[in-house]
Amino acid sequence: MKQRTSFGQHTLPGEYFTSPEIFAEERERIFGRHWLLAGHVSQLPEPGSYFVFELDRESVVVMRDAAGRIHAHHNFCRHRGTRLCTEAQGQMKGGLQCSYHAWTYGFDGALKAAPNMQDVPGFDRAKHGLKPAALAEWRGFLFLNLADDPLPFADSLPALQGKFEHWRVEELRSVHQTVYEVESNWKLFFHNYSECYHCPNVHPHLNKLTPYRNTENDLDEGPVLGGPMWMSNPEGSMTMHGGRCAAPFADLTAAERGRVFYYTLFPGAFLSFHPDYVLVHRAQPLAIDRTRIRCDWYFHPEAIATPGFDPQPAIDFWDLTNRQDWQLCVDAYKGVSSRAWEPGPYAELESQLAAFDRQYLRALGVEDPVARLRRA
Repeated sequence: MKQRTSFGQHTLPGEYFTSPEIFAEERERIFGRHWLLAGHVSQLPEPGSYFVFELDRESVVVMRDAAGRIHAHHNFCRHRGTRLCTEAQGQMKGGLQCSYHAWTYGFDGALKAAPNMQDVPGFDRAKHGLKPAALAEWRGFLFLNLADDPLPFADSLPALQGKFEHWRVEELRSVHQTVYEVESNWKLFFHNYSECYHCPNVHPHLNKLTPYRNTENDLDEGPVLGGPMWMSNPEGSMTMHGGRCAAPFADLTAAERGRVFYYTLFPGAFLSFHPDYVLVHRAQPLAIDRTRIRCDWYFHPEAIATPGFDPQPAIDFWDLTNRQDWQLCVDAYKGVSSRAWEPGPYAELESQLAAFDRQYLRALGVEDPVARLRRA
């Protein structure tokens, strides 16, 4: 499939990367209202397992109950607001208990005990359960939405429906996570991930494995963008040695085994489907000029249990590539922060960046980005 042209399109004005007012709007209109990739079902292996998702001032605890169901609730006690779970992940017995006054909640969020409240006139435990947060599961990935009345998940990310079943992602396990904090605006990471125009100069090893012209986009408009790249060695993978760290996923077609599929999920994730593993980046804006990136390498449990299994070549490959990219994002942020910066033209190989910008402006409610700045 030919890439959609980006002729005549330019990068966003610098204010969209540097304006505190625009950044505040992004937090409210984008990260506060869209579905965000929060984790994976493998993080909740048994009843009482939980992990905490945090964004700005918001904290949500995601947990599995005794029946195997997964729930998401805002991480504060309904009495005085005390944070319930203070660890990033863990195992609970019986429910959640506030450390302040011992109010106790079930895994479903229902208030089970409130010491010394029985004599308070009109107090009803049923009305003081934990505040739920919208939760959706797609192929084992868990998504949260912090909006009061969010758009249904399937309507928000329709392009995901029916895709990627051959990777059996719901069965996978993360074998390693690396967390990066980079001094750059969050949008520049989407721009960087979405093109390989820079690959020959910056990533010679990556470009050898997947030459930068070996690409097409099957999703080129909307909140999910991307497509496959052909590997030079259809029996290989994206690793330091160019070979696979595990047998290819059993259900992949011959064509799928010879490609890597790269997709961005607006506004916070990148999914990379390899023949032997799945790589997930999750981007979280900490400030207008600082972004946290969590990177997980997922393999199938059968591969993990295979004698001699070694995921390090895949980990090292992408850690090297990530660090090269993060420096580009830092340098780009310094440039677009200059008062002398003017938007530059997109090349044909950057059509996905123009598509991201269109999605971003739609989410922000902006039709003309330059006119919007004039009004401000």
